[in-house]
Amino acid sequence: MPKLSAQARARKIKLLLFDVDGVLTDGKLFFLPDREKTPADSSITAKGSIEFKGFHAHDGVANSLARIGGLRTGLITRRFSETVALRARDLKLEFVNQGSQDKGSALLAIVKQAGLTPDQVAFLGDDVVDLPAMRLAGFSIAVRNARAEVKKEAHYITPNAGGEGALRDAVDFILRAQGKLKKVIAAYIGQHKSDAAVRGN
Repeated sequence: MPKLSAQARARKIKLLLFDVDGVLTDGKLFFLPDREKTPADSSITAKGSIEFKGFHAHDGVANSLARIGGLRTGLITRRFSETVALRARDLKLEFVNQGSQDKGSALLAIVKQAGLTPDQVAFLGDDVVDLPAMRLAGFSIAVRNARAEVKKEAHYITPNAGGEGALRDAVDFILRAQGKLKKVIAAYIGQHKSDAAVRGN
């Protein structure tokens, strides 16, 4: 049997799941001491700090385009972060799985919850902890700066690196393969024109 092309796999996708650190962000973790929780004379640890991350606006638009195009979205991450929870609410993600030690099992649980099959799901990752989910997904995607082992198993590699619009690349690729991208972008622009007109009134 011939292997399915990336475009053929993308045409089946109804749900896009993705990692956070190294995908929605550039992978860097920033911690600031939380002086209210940490005595001044103690050593600062991760538990006595505030974590913050930087996210790319293009990925925010990607989620809006995905919704308009009928593509459901969600994240699976090994870490737990209030910053991620806040961003997930901001993006209106349907599925949020934090603190996952087995991303493959997490993906299958979400697939079941969504009433889909694995071949209808894409997963976007960057490091080896993402491989179990990528191997189960019908369409596996790696960011441009992913580890070599991850790129080797991906069906598609994004033009941009993690934290620099890689999620937008993935959404664009899927919607283009499904013949929806131009109409979705037009609808998104029209939506914002309508919003601006309402504010102007």
